[in-house]
Amino acid sequence: MFTSVKNSRLSILAGILFAFFWGSASTITKYGLSYLQPWVLAVCRLMTAAIIMMAIAHLILQYPLPQRKHWKGLIIYGLLNLSLFLGFYNYALQFVPGGLGTLMTSTIPIFITLFSSLWLKKKISPVILLCLIICFVGVCTAAWPIIHFTKNSGFGVSILLIGIISNALGAVYFVGAEWDGINLLTINAWQTLIGALFLLPLCLYTYDSNLNHFTFSAMISVGWLAIFVSIAAILLWLFILKQNPIRAAFWLFLCPIIGFGLAAFLLHEPSTWYTAIGICLVIGGLYIGQKNA
Repeated sequence: MFTSVKNSRLSILAGILFAFFWGSASTITKYGLSYLQPWVLAVCRLMTAAIIMMAIAHLILQYPLPQRKHWKGLIIYGLLNLSLFLGFYNYALQFVPGGLGTLMTSTIPIFITLFSSLWLKKKISPVILLCLIICFVGVCTAAWPIIHFTKNSGFGVSILLIGIISNALGAVYFVGAEWDGINLLTINAWQTLIGALFLLPLCLYTYDSNLNHFTFSAMISVGWLAIFVSIAAILLWLFILKQNPIRAAFWLFLCPIIGFGLAAFLLHEPSTWYTAIGICLVIGGLYIGQKNA
């Protein structure tokens, strides 16, 4: 009984930390964009995370390197899950608030369910379609005053949506691919490095020294995104997913609230009734979708 209570408390702590780290991504990215260009920030984040994970996987834990048969999957997964996702995501956050970025990325599980039905031939229920509509209406509601009053925000939302679709496609590809026993840390390390390498030419081509300031604050942003989002949040998610997959999904619902809260606190982004209604609709759609997935 004592072990059960201890594990329960550990799962709750892991869930809270996951929601905080994952929910912080958009706000910290938005903060980092004050010092670095979008693709410079993305490459620095991914390279840092990849080096740390590779050191742990191959130097400390002595995991074997990926084999030749794994490279196709790693390249496709890295391209969809990170290169395209973070490339569009970081670029879009120049035009939209960090809180809205968190809210939109929280809809990824619904898109994963939709694409799973199309790609993996998993039947999609009318309830899931309804959830997609509810989440879409929620995002539009939260975004409406921003799009209406902020220049280029509609363009930013469209670019962010492309990144979200790419990330969801990457997740579906990951589920359907044959990984043949390769461990998750190795997959994550190498797909992160590959994601950075795909973005590197674009980063170098568009690089402007006048727009990049490698200050202490910039490095704090890179370090937070690499260590607490790309590494810690994913490992915490895998832990709570292993403990109880159904309960794990509920922690996703905290992320938009944390994202808007951090954006208001750190970036002084305003919130309106549109924001509150949009958050409620998205969380409601996600909740129903997870219960009926």
